[in-house]
Amino acid sequence: MVKIHIYSEMKKQNIPEEILSLITEEEINLFQELQIKIKELNNKTNLTRLTDGDDYWVSQVFDSIWPFKAFTNINFDNKKFLDIGSGCGFPGLAYAITHPNSEIYLIDSLKKKTDAIKNLVEQINFKNNIHVINDRIENLAHQSSMRNNFNIATTRAVSNPSTVSEYILPMLKKEGFGVLYCGKWTNEESKNLDKTLEILEGKIKDKKEILLPRDKGTRNIILIQQKRLCPEIYPRKVGKPEKNPL
Repeated sequence: MVKIHIYSEMKKQNIPEEILSLITEEEINLFQELQIKIKELNNKTNLTRLTDGDDYWVSQVFDSIWPFKAFTNINFDNKKFLDIGSGCGFPGLAYAITHPNSEIYLIDSLKKKTDAIKNLVEQINFKNNIHVINDRIENLAHQSSMRNNFNIATTRAVSNPSTVSEYILPMLKKEGFGVLYCGKWTNEESKNLDKTLEILEGKIKDKKEILLPRDKGTRNIILIQQKRLCPEIYPRKVGKPEKNPL
């Protein structure tokens, strides 16, 4: 009966069926609440244009959570999770909703965005311990309290895979995973990432590709891991990873 009720509500909201297998009724309710709050904040601060229909349910919600369901051989629950360049809270808040026992760190260099995320965290009944930090990852990565301290680190719609690998790898614990969200994946991009990971003492652990629902395009997820501790000089100073990828 619960599944039937969820399906009925999803049809009413025009939420893609593919989400049904990924989240519970309680989680759907939280995502709907999050959608409402983001729209309210958007009236004051331009956070994101992806707030309605498939833009929200596919490009934000589904895209954020499917990687943590796709790699069935990996336990993503009860972890210390870092979202770099969190923007309006995706994928970090989406992961928080679907993994309520994890501790969440959301980082963005724009104060208006971290202020907005703090507002969302205060208004919505998340079960997690959530930290929102306004700073550059190039600075935070050289703080002993942050470096090599996370089980999972993600970036989404931040930069190219080589640049974000330089952000992510120094933050991971020895057995931690970096989750890279990419569009179409080419041989050239694969070669560039391999070269970067060699410098950073990292490796590709796994990779999956899907077609997002409702013709929202191709998505590749690349999981990266440390081989050895990332050299202390990385990430380089603010702006250098973006301007001059390894």
